[in-house]
Amino acid sequence: MVRIGIIGGSGIYDPSMFDHIEEKKLNTPFGQPSDSFIIGSMNGVDAVFLSRHGRGHRYSPTDLNYRANIFGMKMLGVTHIVSVSAVGSLKESLKPLDIVVPDQVYDRTARRASTFFEGGIVAHIGMADPFCPALNKILFETASEKYPAHKGGTYLCMEGPQFSTRAESGIYRKLGFDIIGMTAMPEAKLAREAEICFSILATITDYDVWYEDPVSIGQVIETAAKNEEAVKGILRRAVGRIADADCPCRHALEGAIATSPDAIPEKVRRDLGLLIDPYIK
Repeated sequence: MVRIGIIGGSGIYDPSMFDHIEEKKLNTPFGQPSDSFIIGSMNGVDAVFLSRHGRGHRYSPTDLNYRANIFGMKMLGVTHIVSVSAVGSLKESLKPLDIVVPDQVYDRTARRASTFFEGGIVAHIGMADPFCPALNKILFETASEKYPAHKGGTYLCMEGPQFSTRAESGIYRKLGFDIIGMTAMPEAKLAREAEICFSILATITDYDVWYEDPVSIGQVIETAAKNEEAVKGILRRAVGRIADADCPCRHALEGAIATSPDAIPEKVRRDLGLLIDPYIK
């Protein structure tokens, strides 16, 4: 059964998007998620929403408990995650209010816990293609029906919470990156470890600082608000097109756990049972 997880800003959540709403607080082996999960259905499809930064935007990109957020989605039976992300553009052809569905990511973060596998267990998963190709295709085709949308491209994930310097922005452009944001990593890594299909629906709020005077957070929020209706429309139409296919994302841990089962500490085995039980005898 398909259950869609949506991670985004609080503006993306609109009670009218969901039927049969229930709010659920979870405690995970990795602590508390950013907020309660909103559970319901969207166009007849089971859906779960999480406000990434918490209601009132309480957590910075660095301070987010990404592990609790993704593990909580897994606990709720989520099979696919659409991560809605406001980004800056590093190319003139990618304009504010455009939609991008990236197919690559470059990780410049340094201060975030980015794996579930620690404390006595090691797993090496493949990340060559960090986003689910099947889910990417659905999101791009749905977005392009009504909005300026771009297929593929590289998302540069910076640490934040500060924006780029002009020197950094110029280097990112020379390296060929397309968009820049602060939350793609480690969301994508953790979703892959949790065997959840994961894609980003990126909404461009501004050109990065290479282009013009430094953007303010007020401008970013104003443009992001304009994008909200587009994003909600895309999500409403896309959820019904997502099938419970036998995607490689759903088998990412197969052959990836390097630790001998008898060497895994009992607490780690219990905490990660939701992920590792199918592979540990």
